[in-house]
Amino acid sequence: MTFNFFVLPFFLGLIYLITTIIRRFNGWIKSLEKEDKVRFTTGLHNYKILLAIKEVFFESLVHRRMFRRNRLLGYMHMTFALGWFLLIVMGNMESRIYSGLWVNPPYYPIFLKFFIHDKRVLPFEIFTVPGFFRFSMDLILMFILTGLLLAFIKRQRSRWFGLKKNATLQLTDKVAMTCLWLIFPMRLLAESFTAGAYGYGGGFVTQHLGNVLAMLWPFSDKLIAYGFWWFYSLSLGIFFITLPYSRYMHIPTEVLLIFFRNFGIKPKKEYSAFSDVEIFSCPSCGVCIDICQLSSATSLKGFQSVYFIRSVRNQHLSQEIAMHCMICGRCQEICPVGINTDSLRLIQRNKFFTHHTSDFSYLPTNGTHKAEVLYFAGCMTHLTPAIIKSMKHILATAKVDYTFLDEDKTICCGRPLMLAGKEEHAKALIRANKKMIGESSARILVSSCPICVRTFREDYSLDIEVLHHSQYLLQLIKNGRIPIQSYFKRVVYHDSCE
Repeated sequence: MTFNFFVLPFFLGLIYLITTIIRRFNGWIKSLEKEDKVRFTTGLHNYKILLAIKEVFFESLVHRRMFRRNRLLGYMHMTFALGWFLLIVMGNMESRIYSGLWVNPPYYPIFLKFFIHDKRVLPFEIFTVPGFFRFSMDLILMFILTGLLLAFIKRQRSRWFGLKKNATLQLTDKVAMTCLWLIFPMRLLAESFTAGAYGYGGGFVTQHLGNVLAMLWPFSDKLIAYGFWWFYSLSLGIFFITLPYSRYMHIPTEVLLIFFRNFGIKPKKEYSAFSDVEIFSCPSCGVCIDICQLSSATSLKGFQSVYFIRSVRNQHLSQEIAMHCMICGRCQEICPVGINTDSLRLIQRNKFFTHHTSDFSYLPTNGTHKAEVLYFAGCMTHLTPAIIKSMKHILATAKVDYTFLDEDKTICCGRPLMLAGKEEHAKALIRANKKMIGESSARILVSSCPICVRTFREDYSLDIEVLHHSQYLLQLIKNGRIPIQSYFKRVVYHDSCE
């Protein structure tokens, strides 16, 4: 016997899941820009595919980043990912040996213990009593069930896993999670009742548990076993159907994201196929909640990256959720999937300001004095005038030929406009600033603001060198243009988020 009607929920759910994933993956790949399509195709045929497979193993199966965050959290995720993967691989090997065929129906390895429950000795079982496969499958199942226990504890005691708060779940997440939590206990009970009913065929756990259950229900164990096989199949089928609409879509999508990255495909300024893959790769693990500095400093809720990404995925993002973020990058740095949350939020913010206008008529129009060096203090530096005073003194002492570009506080680098989502207005300001910078004929642009330095380097495409004042002062010291004394005993260093 190789078929029973109870396999239909699993089989139909699997077909739906595979069809949905293929359709979405095909849509994302087709939506790539021409250059990225070339990168993807080329990557499939060179060594980069090996790097991608290696990262899939360490990040999607072993969850290495999660382990670095918290060992208990990493182990919990690994048991589900790696454990289920090993269960599938070992199950397929076992079913092929029993059937003698290289290709079996996809449900056959999953429900093998229902179809095969005799005393047949497999080639690998010669020197072992419970049998290599039976022992291995039970061992892997126990491995997964320890993770399931930890997952249940995590919902109640998240602090044990290094998390102050769990992410709230939407309905599809709850349905999918409930089914996921039922899958492996149902398998354990189905295999155990079956082994107990026949008196053999189980492993070191399922056989002993089955014998105990057979003593408790000696007249109905086969019927009960059949019921649990139905529950097992239903749990799998419902999980597969709800997976594409829940946070568990990250399981297949993260694999595609890893391949994209290894093939050189990167985020764009506008929403792209890569952005969509990142959105669906978010596991809603909640790691980003605690690290957000606004979480502890304010009473604002529901705006952290996990909720922002969910809103984008569900296509009901509000301006409030998009704007409640300082773009400090903490969530991006700690994300176990490595999602570019800052980039995604800026892209979405830009959609709320497409019809706004800006007037930059206040900018200077009488040209910029020619100089060797341009000094740009930046908005934040103007709030700490002692820095400006010191820089003026140092530049005068070093006899640097410089022009103070924003001395009258009239211009900005444009980064605040970008952070507000006003991309087009920022571009207009950048064009005006580039014109003034070009008129100066300077060879170096020095700024005291790290945000301004980043903006000038990444968004201006300047032909001159851009340095933070600490870098430029070091050059002056090395060239002997300013004296330095050695009696300072204490310094303060600020590692800016930008």
